Amino acid sequence: MTQINDKVLYPVILEDEGKDVFVKIPDIEGGFTQGKDVFDAIEMAKDAIGNLLEDMKQKEYPKPSDLDDIDIDDNQKVVYVDVDMGEFRRKNPRIVRRNVTIPEYLNVMAKNKKINVSKVLSDALEEKLIK
Repeated sequence: MTQINDKVLYPVILEDEGKDVFVKIPDIEGGFTQGKDVFDAIEMAKDAIGNLLEDMKQKEYPKPSDLDDIDIDDNQKVVYVDVDMGEFRRKNPRIVRRNVTIPEYLNVMAKNKKINVSKVLSDALEEKLIK
């Protein structure tokens, strides 16, 4: 998945189960979650979609189903849930280890001031590349 700012929209099936709302995301394998109410269930669906898509090793996301192709029971509802995958990645970053070279005097100064060099580098890259 090489795109940075990609948005997805998937239908999800909501079903009341006592105090909770069960969620099924039919187009994504393992797409099940639940929430305390409809609002929470939709937030949980967004989180599940983001995580499941990020875990996929394929380059393209699964195609969303047409509403006409989704069979539901009388006690179920279908709603669309959108996820901005670029925003999802920024809020839930995967951390990678990267070797960098800096002058020794800067390294000593950073250690003395207890500055997290990785954080400074991440902030600078984000400022330069995203904002």
